[in-house]
Amino acid sequence: MSEVTQTAMPQQVKVGVIEVAAFKDMAALLQYIVPADGPVYAGSAIAINPEKVLAASHNPQLRAVIEAADIRYADGIGVVKAMRRRLGRPVARIPGCELWQALMLRAVSYQVPVFIIGARPEVLNQTREKLLAAGTKLVGAVDGYFSDEAALITQLQHANPRIVSVAMGSPRQELLIQRLQQAHPDCFYMGVGGTYDVYTGNVKRAPALWCKLNLEWAYRLVLQPSRIGRQLGLMRYLWWYWTGKV
Repeated sequence: MSEVTQTAMPQQVKVGVIEVAAFKDMAALLQYIVPADGPVYAGSAIAINPEKVLAASHNPQLRAVIEAADIRYADGIGVVKAMRRRLGRPVARIPGCELWQALMLRAVSYQVPVFIIGARPEVLNQTREKLLAAGTKLVGAVDGYFSDEAALITQLQHANPRIVSVAMGSPRQELLIQRLQQAHPDCFYMGVGGTYDVYTGNVKRAPALWCKLNLEWAYRLVLQPSRIGRQLGLMRYLWWYWTGKV
């Protein structure tokens, strides 16, 4: 059975103060972004996890950044559980790094031009080489230490990509995306944080079993005990979940 033209945006579920799209699986989101027989979606996407939900509840500026994204998808398992309880049906957890890699493969299949921004120069070069080796139609690559945003915008407009990923951390990457969209709107933008580091093997992701059990947060805590403060903050989100506030 062939895929249809771009699917409709799924139901939005409010988690805390943020509306999140309830995609049934990653394939549905990929089909929405790059339809098999239609144009690439012009807009932006942002991953939503419990930390973002908590931060947005008391930070109006961050909330505005999140709400400016056209697609807000569930990355954290805490967000997924709240959405499943609200809807009474399955909702997929879509890790941002996995979504980006799957999107790059889809871009190869449909020969969609890609532009990558962010990360350290050496990591960006490794990402560039790996994408080219995979057959990606890469039309531009600029590391995260650029000093002339106007020059970046000019390069972007000349390259005319249809997918742009920005690896600079939140909310910096989302704020840059908003400015890039104004100059080059006919494109799909995605903030990807440290994804290039994971893609190139410079940062090790949690083993498959930990990921399957939704324990990536615990794996990162083992490797980086300094994250304990952030993890303790998530107890507030857990309380919200238990009391039905999310």
